[in-house]
Amino acid sequence: MNWGALEVLLSGVNKYSTVFGRVWLSMVFVFRVLVFVVAAQRVWGDESKDFVCNTKQPGCTNVCYDSIFPISHIRLWALQLIFVTCPSLMVVGHVKYREKKDMEYSTSHKGKHLYAHPGKKRGGLWWTYLVSLIFKAGFDAGFLYVLYYVYEGYDMPRLSKCKLPPCPNTVDCYISRPTEKKIFTLFMVVSSAVCILMCICEMIYLIFKRIKKLILRKKDQEIQRFVESHEMAPLSHPRSMYRSKSSVRVDPTVSLLNLNNIKVEEKPLKRVEEW
Repeated sequence: MNWGALEVLLSGVNKYSTVFGRVWLSMVFVFRVLVFVVAAQRVWGDESKDFVCNTKQPGCTNVCYDSIFPISHIRLWALQLIFVTCPSLMVVGHVKYREKKDMEYSTSHKGKHLYAHPGKKRGGLWWTYLVSLIFKAGFDAGFLYVLYYVYEGYDMPRLSKCKLPPCPNTVDCYISRPTEKKIFTLFMVVSSAVCILMCICEMIYLIFKRIKKLILRKKDQEIQRFVESHEMAPLSHPRSMYRSKSSVRVDPTVSLLNLNNIKVEEKPLKRVEEW
């Protein structure tokens, strides 16, 4: 499979992703796809050839191999990487749809634009991005569960017992390079868990950012309604009726002694005016 083409296709998602999304994409292609292509395929290349059972009964080795390895790790990880990376294409497709719609609107409305920034996560694109994160985390978690359920854990035993027909009795079967395969299995499991954590962190970040914007928008609307209600009030009324206590300017340097001196100075002036 041409993983480079998939990387080029998904690299455009970085323009619309948050920091967590960029870390997730780097984790997928550096610690999962690269390790899968360079090392893991070579480790599991001799999986069927070097699987040995201590019997010469025809068909026994094949039946035991199918029982111990119902699905190859390599094929399971290939499916996992395909399913995990595909939800990001939803975001790319939605942005392309917005750009096309904006171009058609601009053509029919003399240069006016329908979207100021088609790639900005607002409206439907925000929901598309959030749903893609849920799918990515769900696919990763689902494949981890399938791997654990099929192989009854993430261990790779050196010796396996098999007593399926046509084996004459319980036979011992040996896997080639079990320690190396166990290390690669644990590495892929841990990298998948980290990718799930990145998706959860990005979902929390997006939700809290959206809540913060809604709260600020609500406050701005309340302030705007308050200002409009005061602007619509009749101008013939005295200003003191509409002036709140908080709007009166108070000199912070004025003390009680200064106020008493001002009152004393005002009394002689009033007497002079009476004369």
